[in-house]
Amino acid sequence: MTNDLRFPARSYDFTPYVPCNNWIGGEWTPSAAGDSLPIDNPRHGKSFGQVTMSGAADVARAVEAARAAFPGWRDTPIKERVQVLFRLKALLERDLEELAWLVSHENGKVIGEARADVLKGIECLEYGISLQNMVAGEQLDVSRGINCSITYEPLGVCAGIVPFNFPVMVPLWMLPQALVSGNTFILKPSEVVPYGAMKLAELLREAGLPAGVFNTVNGGQAAVEAIADHPDIKAVGFVGSTRVAKAVYSRSAAAGKRALCLGGAKNHLLVVPDADIELTSTTVVASAYGCAGQRCMAASLMIAVGEVDPIVDAIVANARKLRLGEDMGPVIHGGAVERITNYIADAERRGAKVLLDGRGARGPGGVGHWVGPTILDHVKPDMPAGCEEIFGPVLSIIRARTVDEALAIENASAYGNAASIFTQSGAVARYCVERFEAGMCGVNIGVPVPREPFSFGGWNQSLFGAGDLTGWDGLRFWTRARKLTTRWQLSKDATWMS
Repeated sequence: MTNDLRFPARSYDFTPYVPCNNWIGGEWTPSAAGDSLPIDNPRHGKSFGQVTMSGAADVARAVEAARAAFPGWRDTPIKERVQVLFRLKALLERDLEELAWLVSHENGKVIGEARADVLKGIECLEYGISLQNMVAGEQLDVSRGINCSITYEPLGVCAGIVPFNFPVMVPLWMLPQALVSGNTFILKPSEVVPYGAMKLAELLREAGLPAGVFNTVNGGQAAVEAIADHPDIKAVGFVGSTRVAKAVYSRSAAAGKRALCLGGAKNHLLVVPDADIELTSTTVVASAYGCAGQRCMAASLMIAVGEVDPIVDAIVANARKLRLGEDMGPVIHGGAVERITNYIADAERRGAKVLLDGRGARGPGGVGHWVGPTILDHVKPDMPAGCEEIFGPVLSIIRARTVDEALAIENASAYGNAASIFTQSGAVARYCVERFEAGMCGVNIGVPVPREPFSFGGWNQSLFGAGDLTGWDGLRFWTRARKLTTRWQLSKDATWMS
């Protein structure tokens, strides 16, 4: 691989890029088998690079490099580890525009969304840098002559498997906590967007991270299975679809390792007749079609309560105004186009009404992988468009006569563990909160200021394993809490580990 990894594009114009190899032990290397896959630019619908495709042998090599680097990194004082990430933050800020355009070209995001991907990643990094102030441990006087101290120690070699939709941000959900804690790390990016991980590896090298502490292995199912199976990988973090999250969690758990797998994306919107039309219509459109609907925050299903046709009409009108290529980018690849259009056709066959049809949409230049904003009305809760993950620019509308009926639909949904409410009534919001809690439905709903328009976005992720990959939960996931009990009554030097 060339030593010059700078991505020169500063526009949407098609720009070829370098091959993407594995980063193992401080060296760029192709896979052992020599296999590769073309990397599509979704906007142009053609390859602008190649990525090596790895298997178990490549994962084993990365594990060996990470194992060799672990003792030195573990023994590096935490304040020195953090300094590497401080330098990484400065480098990410220095290269913000380059990284944003790279994300846009490999993922298809419009440039504003791509910048947001990088900026949110930097925010995650900032939190990870602060962890040095959280790992001091705890001490408790258990009883007379006995005290107990708790410290947080690294696990060893850890791994992360990340999705296509946020090539920079999602890896930075994991890396800061894992690295600051003293672990070494193997990252398996999505094979369709590997360049974000490649640039992170290059920037971490420039920031002074020792060779072998961070490694990347590119590939598909074979690489994922090898990570889940390898006995020397102590913990695996995953973000992606529910189907794969279940598989990774089951396989990793069977191998005796920690696993925290986040899957699923199906946020519901409850709209009642008193909702503010302008606020609701603009917010729903922004949520449903941002990043072409390919994000876990996308509101892909709206439950319309009672007579809300004026709000639906406003949503359709606002969605029609979206300009492909400027306000909304393409979907990730041709297979996604086929899958999404099949969902639309299936819903139509089953009786749904297509209020806005994005099939056959063409982006700038008439090339690329495009599905335009789509709105399906009168979707039934048991239709695939109403109960599965479309993960594209499709808003499905289910009709309900009452709030109780809407909440029953939400609580019965396989993906209904978060929602937003659009209402100006504090009483309605409070009632919904109570019903969500009674139905054991995860709830991210607040109470509006009386007589003010109200909306609140909920984050819907199915969790396999306890906790989250970021923040305090992330610190505990990537570390082992070690308890030291000291019995001073017997001898000041007598200690027992328990």
